Amino acid sequence: MTKIESSVHTVPAPQATVYTRLSDLSGLGSIADRIPQDQLAIESYDADSVTLRIDPVGRVALRVVERTPQKCVKMSTTESPLPFDLWVQMLPVDEQTSKIKVTIGLEINIVMAAMIRKPIEEGVQKMAQALTTVFSNTPQ
Repeated sequence: MTKIESSVHTVPAPQATVYTRLSDLSGLGSIADRIPQDQLAIESYDADSVTLRIDPVGRVALRVVERTPQKCVKMSTTESPLPFDLWVQMLPVDEQTSKIKVTIGLEINIVMAAMIRKPIEEGVQKMAQALTTVFSNTPQ
């Protein structure tokens, strides 16, 4: 499995808040207006799944497959041009701040990995940054 990780990002929210919001996807409606619609649109969501339209990738559906309280939320694609797993890990910094890291795991061959690594790395970084921004603009 090829793993691609974001850098560690500081989130201005307690670890418990970050975990609660990321482990229950039904709260996505409250942040949809903060997501750049020209790059990503939320088509549907519930507590365990979300379907996105991502430019230029297309439609991607994710389902939560594992929750480790206060530490990690793992999702897998149920629909995607390229199947992958996604983890969001979180650690506390202090009572009001935490850190997150986003990891994507792909089952691809070495040649394909070399071709798509850079765009996926950029996407993982953007996702981690977007999560940081969402928590920056959301009341605790």
